[in-house]
Amino acid sequence: MATIPDGWNLDDSGKALARSFKFKDFSEAFAFLTRVALHAEKVDHHPEFTSVWNKVDFRLTSHDAGRVTERDVALAEAINALAERVSPAG
Repeated sequence: MATIPDGWNLDDSGKALARSFKFKDFSEAFAFLTRVALHAEKVDHHPEFTSVWNKVDFRLTSHDAGRVTERDVALAEAINALAERVSPAG
């Protein structure tokens, strides 16, 4: 596996990348999540996520491989780049 992107960690199972993003408000978080969804459709690799008000949590894993793959690392890097455009609060 490639280097884990900044801000991401392996989850407790060791089989997924995880990260939380916090934004100014619900609208900003939802706009970010929409950008992620459009990118995920384009690359045909979809994250697991939860969203509560201004916080979005992601879990990335390749279910067919049963572990983190290069596709997850690439998606994490893309999510980081999209987050930089929104200016997360933390």
